Amino acid sequence: MLVSMSAVLLLGLLIWFLLRIRYLRWADALLCGTFGFLVATTLAAPVVRTVLVAVGRFLGQLRF
Repeated sequence: MLVSMSAVLLLGLLIWFLLRIRYLRWADALLCGTFGFLVATTLAAPVVRTVLVAVGRFLGQLRF
């Protein structure tokens, strides 16, 4: 849950930044959000969640 909340926050910030520099229009952001919502209700959701958890664990193990 923590990884998915972090991913949502990061992706939200990325969308906000793209809107801010006018690279992404509001219609594009709504389309991205709708697509994400629809993907979350499909059979692909567990795969996406597993990948996000794996990436989060990998990033958590990195030491700088």
